Amino acid sequence: MNPFRPTFGTSPPAMVGRDELVDEFAIALDDGPGAPGRATIYTGPRGSGKTVLLNAVEDVARRRGWIVISETAAGGLVERLETDHLPTILADIAPTSSTRLTGIDAPFGLGGASWEHDSDPPPSPSLRSLLGRAADAAAANGTGVLLTIDEIHSVEPADIREIATTIQHMFREDREVAIVVAGLPDLVEERLYQDAAITFLRRADRHRVGLLTPTMTAEGLRAPIEQAGRQITDEALSAAVDVAAGYPFMVQVVGHATWRQQPDAPVIELHDVERAATYAIERVGQLVHAPSLAGLSTRDRDFLAAMALDDGPSRMADIAHRMGVDKNYAGQYRRRLLASELVDAPSRGHVDFALPYLRDYVRGLDIELDDPDA
Repeated sequence: MNPFRPTFGTSPPAMVGRDELVDEFAIALDDGPGAPGRATIYTGPRGSGKTVLLNAVEDVARRRGWIVISETAAGGLVERLETDHLPTILADIAPTSSTRLTGIDAPFGLGGASWEHDSDPPPSPSLRSLLGRAADAAAANGTGVLLTIDEIHSVEPADIREIATTIQHMFREDREVAIVVAGLPDLVEERLYQDAAITFLRRADRHRVGLLTPTMTAEGLRAPIEQAGRQITDEALSAAVDVAAGYPFMVQVVGHATWRQQPDAPVIELHDVERAATYAIERVGQLVHAPSLAGLSTRDRDFLAAMALDDGPSRMADIAHRMGVDKNYAGQYRRRLLASELVDAPSRGHVDFALPYLRDYVRGLDIELDDPDA
């Protein structure tokens, strides 16, 4: 069976390069209320492993007996918490159903007692009251409640506001509650600073999820292969590391495509990696680069097209000339693309593509620039 899992949101067979972040969160749970890591934000580009990190911290919490509420941004998040997640939790760990004696018509044992059943919770309980009750019930058992939210940048503003203020109250009351969210960096920043009511989340621990080192990449490829009963030559592994380029999602795509070249062969050879490379690069373009560029403006895309004319880092002066604008105007788009982590700034006055193979993908789009020199 192919051990690699090139599907967004699924945990890879070998999680490498993120152990320290997971350990930090585990320490925060163990340290009790007030530990800074109990409010954590992971940011990074698509395919960098943010969702995998959420899966990992959820596992950490569950192993400690914590109740985990795992959500992905969609409309009605607060409503789902109030009407689904928290009522279900409370029904399991803190049932509200009660039966009380209201009158006696005859001695006990003769059937003369009347009883009143009350199984309904208070009408329209708030998120704060429900989460507080769940946290108290969990704390009575020595645990707590963890809320994780993926794609936090897509959550409706009103829902973020209510969740942030509720969690802030939980923290002020020293309740056993933690929150971990993940999202695209520029959109997270925009969301956090557009509303004064969510100042609390601005103070959360923030971690950028970046590329893997070559050593981490090699381990992420070799370990699943060997655990599944096959071997990979050093030459093939080196080539696969080069193709993956430290990109966590690409590690899974390259590993999966390489494995299936000759799945019955005991050893993976260099030619297996070479045949898999083209498919893997095309696949990342479809699943990562296309969605990343989908929300960009026309001028954002022009900026990238101007960069793609170079084989390495681009001078801002050259980009501005190719776009037919001045450097200050081009600088506006530089800031936007830096925030989105599609580009980075390796040196003063220069920019480069931040994601592997994005340059080639942009070249394939054949974006026409207005400047005749381009």
